[in-house]
Amino acid sequence: MTPINISEFKISDTITIAESKSYEDFNATKKELEKALEATRKELGKLQDTLYAHGKYSVLVCLQGMDTAGKDSLIREVFKDFNARGVVVHSFKVPTELERKHDYLWRHYIALPARGKFGVFNRTHYENVLVTRVHPEYILGEYLPDVNSVEDIDEAFWARRMEQIVNFEQTLSNNGTIIFKFFLNLSKDEQKNRLLRRLEKKSKHWKFSPGDLEERQLWDRYMKCYEEAINATTKHHARWYNIPADSKPAARLLVATILLEELRTFSDIKEPDLDDDVKARIDEYKMLLEQE
Repeated sequence: MTPINISEFKISDTITIAESKSYEDFNATKKELEKALEATRKELGKLQDTLYAHGKYSVLVCLQGMDTAGKDSLIREVFKDFNARGVVVHSFKVPTELERKHDYLWRHYIALPARGKFGVFNRTHYENVLVTRVHPEYILGEYLPDVNSVEDIDEAFWARRMEQIVNFEQTLSNNGTIIFKFFLNLSKDEQKNRLLRRLEKKSKHWKFSPGDLEERQLWDRYMKCYEEAINATTKHHARWYNIPADSKPAARLLVATILLEELRTFSDIKEPDLDDDVKARIDEYKMLLEQE
């Protein structure tokens, strides 16, 4: 198995999606990839316990990708060894009426992880510069003061919104949230294969929607919007990673490896020491318990 160099997948400058990897297997079999993931996620689970005890940082994991990119199964497999109290997953769907009565970031603010915890966003605040940019008519449902028709939504609107997202993430980072943003880079051919499997396998029928095919017809438009959003918002405090998603086992291992290696660079994340007075009386406390 080829060693994973996470810097190869970090988007530090700009990305051209058409020229970026959508497949990677690290010269390993499926079984080898799954075994490596098992070891990595166990280490991640231990680190999460330490993060929880430390209590000064939170971790926000953002997953974006086209339909069938494997977000749900990635969450299930990567975070399998976490203490349930230490990770919270949010799947953002169409905004509710209540959510539309607030600014578009409100529902993401209230879902942010507390200190000591991991938060996973399955689809994220980037839907507001992706889906709504492909379907600008959705913006009309936000009841914005200066938007009365689709014609009011120009390029300056999207540039301003992406700047707002950068500022949102900067505020989070400044206050102790470590941000990871993963673009699950799925090829159009592989999406076709996965949609066909949903139709061919009865147990997967519930996952299929005719709307998936309608959105697939807009693939090129989506890729352009993804590319522009990623390039405008990959910053040192909230870096994007390109995750080749055509192989689910490899994608899961890569995400887990990035999380583990990057979090280990935070040398101050460690379990807190006992109070000096408590530490000095450990033998006394042990004796009291043993004498019960």
